[in-house]
Amino acid sequence: MGWSALWLLLLIVSMATSVSVGSAEVRFGDVWQVIAAHFLGRSGALDPATDAIIWQLRLPRVLLGALVGAALAGAGAVFQGLLKNPLADPFILGVSSGSALGAAIAVFTGWGVIWLGGWTVPVWAFLFGCLALLFVLQLSRLGGQLRTDTLILSGVVVQAFFGAMLTFVIAMASPVEIQRIQYWLMGSIALREWSEAIVIAPFLILGMITVWLMSRSLNLFALGERSAGHLGISVQRTRLTLLVVATLMTAAAVSVSGTIGFVGFIIPHIIRMLTGPDHRVLLPVSALAGAVFLVWADTLARTVLDPRELPIGVITALIGGPFFAWQLRRYTQGRQG
Repeated sequence: MGWSALWLLLLIVSMATSVSVGSAEVRFGDVWQVIAAHFLGRSGALDPATDAIIWQLRLPRVLLGALVGAALAGAGAVFQGLLKNPLADPFILGVSSGSALGAAIAVFTGWGVIWLGGWTVPVWAFLFGCLALLFVLQLSRLGGQLRTDTLILSGVVVQAFFGAMLTFVIAMASPVEIQRIQYWLMGSIALREWSEAIVIAPFLILGMITVWLMSRSLNLFALGERSAGHLGISVQRTRLTLLVVATLMTAAAVSVSGTIGFVGFIIPHIIRMLTGPDHRVLLPVSALAGAVFLVWADTLARTVLDPRELPIGVITALIGGPFFAWQLRRYTQGRQG
């Protein structure tokens, strides 16, 4: 069985298990029965309370967690491969902070609602995510060349700047708006509906198809931009396309879940250890593994202090912080060696 098939099977089992776990007892078999009933158009297969818990409350949340995890992990794999920096990540590079600021501005001002409707927040998140990435790349550039050794420091600077802007927006907002903005700071997929999953799904599907079709070019970037150019790769166009697509996936995830850190950092590292550096395998497997990781992180977040609930960003930070410190030490020792 291939790596993709194995992680897909694990994802299906994880999602079904997560739906059955919670304060209200739901049998594992009931989950599949409700899903089958809705897809076949047969209502009344179970009692209304169980049907509502599974179909209206838990399943949309679990599915959204899987989509967000896949988007963040896939984007992280692209950033790490393209920038040739194992510490690159949508959160660390400031893209998530920029996207969160854009989403907060959309909530605070309401600009664009008339024309964009339900797409207002994702569009603003994407624009500010791109702006954050542009700042990071410009700060990391010296003599016309992208300096990957200063990339992380540039990300920290940009993240601090957008964080300050986000604090300013919160200070200007009303109490109701502050509550709506706060979940982006903590990261949460609680009380989500099917509509949020529908918003992010096209970004993830089209984004992953695009980066996978460009996975051969991404592999050649490991040889260096000059070597990739000699092998027929349009370096500037390929880099721009991959960066924009990865930013788009990140922005879509942030627009519905907030700033959930370290998913795009941890997962590609672990999968690269298992499958190797070939992005034709690394990209889809990272996305599936990211989905599994966030499904279980969210399950832990809503059950560990039941009936209270932790923000999912707390769980990923508790796991990702020590992992990042370990990788940073390895990276520093490798460069000194």
